[in-house]
Amino acid sequence: MALKKKAQIFSLISIVILFLLFTSYELYSMFNEKISIKTRVKTMDSFVASSEEDLERKLYISGFRIIFLAEDSIMKSGNYIENFSLFFQKSIMNGSSNNTEILFGATLPEIVESIDENGRKMNIDIKLSDIQISVGQEDPWNVVIMMNYTLNVTDEANLASWNKREYIKSYVPIKGFEDPVFLLKTSGKISRKFNQTIFEGNYVSESDVSNLISHMENGYYSANPIAPSFINRLEGRFEANENGIESLVDLDEVSKQGLSVKEKSVVDYIYFSSQNPISYNVLKMPSWFKIDEQHKNKYQVGGLVS
Repeated sequence: MALKKKAQIFSLISIVILFLLFTSYELYSMFNEKISIKTRVKTMDSFVASSEEDLERKLYISGFRIIFLAEDSIMKSGNYIENFSLFFQKSIMNGSSNNTEILFGATLPEIVESIDENGRKMNIDIKLSDIQISVGQEDPWNVVIMMNYTLNVTDEANLASWNKREYIKSYVPIKGFEDPVFLLKTSGKISRKFNQTIFEGNYVSESDVSNLISHMENGYYSANPIAPSFINRLEGRFEANENGIESLVDLDEVSKQGLSVKEKSVVDYIYFSSQNPISYNVLKMPSWFKIDEQHKNKYQVGGLVS
């Protein structure tokens, strides 16, 4: 009888031990699976973040090349871009019929495909859909490319997936690009590149106009919301824009190129347009230098006009 009880106890203990072993194995498996999923999600999240950075970089490259194409088109045709936003859309979606090599690998379909391909290398299915892309300006010195899209990411092993709406921006500085207004209005004889002035707010000190002269001779640009923006200039429009920029025309340079000199304000968008507001000479500046009423305070010459 005692032996039988001992056998029963031994069997019970064996069952308990087996149960504990089985439970431990199940818990261990669940724990490992949870760790695997967590690790995979972290990997996917990192991949998506790097893909978004890559997308921003690729949009920058596309934007830079499309601006170059726009300026190249202006120089070759002698005409402004009628609608830069439309020009941008066509270029980034389909490339350029005249300069396909410049946009090789930089069109939107190619960019999306490169991201898909990178995902496949990591066994991640990443899809961009419902893409909306636009171009504009938020400040005087950059062109901004804005992209809305739906992002769908799935692990090929179905460990994790998510779907969300994304929004990114990429900024292309205008520094170093040509001002098409100078090129067209001087028949290509005067080239002026966009460079931000180093004299903003410090053009004139009492009667010292040396900084103003340097600003003009160096062809610097200054921000002014009553002037046309960079995109306005690509389109040949001279109306006021909150992201407007302007420079001063050096009439000595104009004369040396054999071009006729006008007696009007030397603010570029006024000088090259049909606008002709009342303008004034400025003491200690060249005799041909004239400035209009709206720009006297901007360039700190209010007390020097005559």
